[in-house]
Amino acid sequence: MAPLEAVDLIRRKRDGGKLDAAAIEALVGAYARDEVPDYQMSALLMAVFFRGLDAEETRALTKAMVDSGERLDLGDLGRPTVDKHSTGGVGDKVSLVLAPLLASLGAAVPQLSGRGLGHTGGTLDKLEAIKGFRSDLSAEEMRRVLREAGCVICAAGPSLAPADRRLYRLRDVTATVDCIPLIASSIMSKKIAEGTSCLVLDVKVGRGAFMAGEEDARRLAETMVALGTEHGVKTSALLTRMDEPLGRAVGNAVEVAESLETLAGKGPADLVEVTRALAEEMLRLAGLDLPRGEVAAALEDGRALERFSAMVRAQGGDPGADLPEAPFRRELAAGSSGYVARLDALAVGTAAWRLGAGRAKKEDDVSAAAGVLCLRKRGEKVEKGEPVLELRTEDEARFEGALGALAGAVDIRPDGEPARSRVIGVIRP
Repeated sequence: MAPLEAVDLIRRKRDGGKLDAAAIEALVGAYARDEVPDYQMSALLMAVFFRGLDAEETRALTKAMVDSGERLDLGDLGRPTVDKHSTGGVGDKVSLVLAPLLASLGAAVPQLSGRGLGHTGGTLDKLEAIKGFRSDLSAEEMRRVLREAGCVICAAGPSLAPADRRLYRLRDVTATVDCIPLIASSIMSKKIAEGTSCLVLDVKVGRGAFMAGEEDARRLAETMVALGTEHGVKTSALLTRMDEPLGRAVGNAVEVAESLETLAGKGPADLVEVTRALAEEMLRLAGLDLPRGEVAAALEDGRALERFSAMVRAQGGDPGADLPEAPFRRELAAGSSGYVARLDALAVGTAAWRLGAGRAKKEDDVSAAAGVLCLRKRGEKVEKGEPVLELRTEDEARFEGALGALAGAVDIRPDGEPARSRVIGVIRP
């Protein structure tokens, strides 16, 4: 596509017109081949941000990004393939538990994951706290790990939806990330390209989520479910709460440690609730009809933990190695006695980021040992002066910024309220 033709598409979308599928396919293909410059694609992204895309345009954009690279075929694994994607949150280590859990129950789980940015943690950053763990795998290495362990958690290779990789970098620097059609097509193009036959989406709602409002989160979930279904992937979504951190650990090594506890049947109730709800929906989509209680049993009898260790070994890691520990720790004490009524997820995630557990730019390094432990959560009793949070870092100078982020993050009231269910509802085609 010539630059002059791209101008016509920019103008059409700017003025509220519709782009046909052939035009979208040609534009995305040309951009992937460096035939359309960044400044023109930036202009189109901004037009889409303000004018939106309808269902047909979103479907065409997703297909064009899938078609810009290879689509893996995992049909020879001999077991149903099922994956999960989370829109990101604070303390969300579900993937570390869910992938080996599903593998222990008869599914193959090819999970492509990302890195953290800002207050939301990244699955790959967490796993790389394990000595030797490799997340950058070739397609053949990914297949090998799936055959050996039944699950793999790795980065998307350069051959999968390469147009999306370029477009995402551009969206990141042009303030066009938070646009539902662009979010949905970006997520789903990678998931469709990875070759899974079933997909369950965990769409977070609340202060610590990408989507703070339930209406927007539901619209995003419905859009992604429709895209997956239209592209031949059995897809459903759960809406889950992200007003307070999930589990008690927020960081990298600390979340791996909590995941191991959960895989040994000793995880926090909210993390177990979300993990089991997702697992049951994934098993349903995959057609694996197991006896009642089998999901809980696999978390308690060691099967899921054994699959996690097998995955870590297959990806070069040492599952028995000690996890990094931060040399500096500080506690945030309760200012009064009572019950925790609110523990703000955004504030805790920001504090963990400022302690070194997250990054401001994709190129930044992260600290494996830094993080926050939530010693008290919603509905739990605390006495004045008792610790509510424990902060960990490798650099004492980071405490000041982290404590600043936590100002007003904890509400303590005389009367307690029980913790709410984390699962809001399920969205299916």
